[in-house]
Amino acid sequence: MLFFYRILINITFFLSPLIILFRILQKKEDPTRVKEKLCLFSKKRKKGKIIWFHGASVGEFLSIVPLIEKYENNKKVSQILITSNTLSSSKIISKLNSKKVVHQFFPIDTNFLSKNFLEYWKPSLVLFIDSEIWPNMILNLEKKNIPIILINGRITKKTFSRWMNFSKFSNYIFSKFKLCLSSSEESKKYLIKLGAKKIRYIGNLKFSQSENEINSINLKAKKFVSNRIVWCASSTHDNEEKFCGLVHKKLKNKYKNLLTIIIPRHINRTQEIENQLETIGLKVHKDLPEKKIPNNVDVYLVNSYGKTKPFFSICKNVFLGGSIINHGGQNPLEAARFGCNILHGKNVSNFKEIYKFLKNQNITFEINKTKNMIKTLDKLFSSKKNFKKDIKSKINFMGKKILKNTLKEINVFL
Repeated sequence: MLFFYRILINITFFLSPLIILFRILQKKEDPTRVKEKLCLFSKKRKKGKIIWFHGASVGEFLSIVPLIEKYENNKKVSQILITSNTLSSSKIISKLNSKKVVHQFFPIDTNFLSKNFLEYWKPSLVLFIDSEIWPNMILNLEKKNIPIILINGRITKKTFSRWMNFSKFSNYIFSKFKLCLSSSEESKKYLIKLGAKKIRYIGNLKFSQSENEINSINLKAKKFVSNRIVWCASSTHDNEEKFCGLVHKKLKNKYKNLLTIIIPRHINRTQEIENQLETIGLKVHKDLPEKKIPNNVDVYLVNSYGKTKPFFSICKNVFLGGSIINHGGQNPLEAARFGCNILHGKNVSNFKEIYKFLKNQNITFEINKTKNMIKTLDKLFSSKKNFKKDIKSKINFMGKKILKNTLKEINVFL
């Protein structure tokens, strides 16, 4: 199987100029930095120990920000290398207040490029986040005796089924991890079957929280929102924005000053979203560039990164996307920390255990149709209940404990 994987990844390498050009046109790549994916590095390695974190996208990195902050103050570590695959994640990482952090895009996983990458960076310890598994890189790390840890490991039923189609290969690859810290009991069971040797479940790192605040809402928006009945739809995917727009239209018959805030998962879609919403008769205002907000705005469309926390702080009711479509949902803990009521579709398999915890706190509401969502929001708008402030303390308590135990496990290898 390794032989066939290497053939496929080499074909990807030879097609990479066309793939990268296409992604640049879609605004999914930074044209000034695509060379990093070919091991043409834009940053220098410092002397001393390097700890390397790799994750695919924004969600993975938000979960490890507390870990990064701890290693920023660790004298054993001279540099923190972070690699990712997406442009959005690189923008979030650039906002970290860190002197040690350096970001590079993960190279195409050919055997040759993997060797070049490791020869240049020479990490002392490697931490792959969530479900990021790259065979050539993993095998070359083992050859160099560099310990590899899977942190917040998340293996879904779908991912597990794919790996089990190549069970011998999966056992070969997963056995190379020195330690796997699973994000759930379900993932732990799957990791055992996939061939991982040492597995621990100490909780989901998404419960932990950064000690630093991220961004703030612009003053014009904050003042404007204060005079409206507001709800927020966050991390939405294609078709979910229109779904929320139709809900807004119905609710506006009763709540004349209703404002819907939409924060799409991929901000490169904002023009497409604006067109969809205007087609059904809604007035849309974009977050950036900052300008006067018309009073007749129906939807405030956020088109910049890192704005979820500020808007959650002013919204009592939040719909989390990726849950009406079959995507697996989005992490609800950020909204829960602000005591928000959380509305979601039935497809939340990626965060099953977290949603189960929050359901027991009576702050989640499963919806499936516009009629159901309209009825739920109407009831919540009419409710005089305050934010559930005790939720934040419960989440933070769990998060600190999980972070402490995760650091303890990792530091054995540092």
